[in-house]
Amino acid sequence: MVKEGRSTWKAKFFEKMTRMLNEYPKCFIVGADNVGSNQMQKIRISLRGKAEILMGKNTMMKRCIRNNLEANPDLQNLLPYVVENVGFVFTKEDLSEIKKILSENKVKAPAKAGAISNADVEVPAQITTMGPEKTSFFQALQIPTKITRGQIEIINNINLLKIGDKVGASEATLLNMLNISPFSYGLIIKQVYENGSIFDPAILDITPEDLRKKFTDGCRKVAAVSLAIGYPTVASAPHSIVNGFKKLMAVAAATDIEFEQVKGVKEYLADPSKFAAAAAAPVAAAAPAAAEKKKEKTPEPSSDEDMGFGLFD
Repeated sequence: MVKEGRSTWKAKFFEKMTRMLNEYPKCFIVGADNVGSNQMQKIRISLRGKAEILMGKNTMMKRCIRNNLEANPDLQNLLPYVVENVGFVFTKEDLSEIKKILSENKVKAPAKAGAISNADVEVPAQITTMGPEKTSFFQALQIPTKITRGQIEIINNINLLKIGDKVGASEATLLNMLNISPFSYGLIIKQVYENGSIFDPAILDITPEDLRKKFTDGCRKVAAVSLAIGYPTVASAPHSIVNGFKKLMAVAAATDIEFEQVKGVKEYLADPSKFAAAAAAPVAAAAPAAAEKKKEKTPEPSSDEDMGFGLFD
């Protein structure tokens, strides 16, 4: 098989990326650190029919984007984020669904000295399989231990690493000895592009319920401020109307003013015994049901008890 020339390969890459930029209105800018070729192939298979992955040199990707700015000026927003080891995941599908697929395609990996931690690493309290000769190793890491049945026991949970910490040789050795693979690697979404807008991927985690709750909380605050300063707004108008109607009912109850909504209040004030009658009605309705339930639970006496003696009397 004859290997194609570099210029031919570049032309095909520019053609492919140009097609994707024009065809897809949405894409993810993803980081591909520590992602192997086998894992990348599995990710491509899981996205087949839903999205396309494009990886390449940053200089070539930037050049292709600049060449398409005349046709689509919004692509300018992508340029500041084409840095380090990144690629694109182009799609027409729901962004949340593609994000879920990318999140599921991560693999566990052991800690290596010099790597940057992408998660908080905690060593749980446990009885290890190591003998007392390893005690000095744990002392060097300031991890409290004791000897239990000839084996080292870690007494407390230990916060070994935080996000962004550099993994040292001692931390990597400890995690490997305990068979802990604390890290997971995959395509990490850095930014989201949709119809010319760039936003953080955390926005995709917002649900309609979250938006509804935020909107409701905002309306409540606006209504509270409006009522406190006496300034009517759409949010406070229903509360103002209800409060005004309560005042009208209070005035009507204390005077001879009559209208339909206040008749019930005046009847109760004129005859307080109706309060007792209204409260007693639910109780009276519930009494027969409780009696029936109690009757069902009462066990029937046996035939021996009815005769006045037992089987072994």
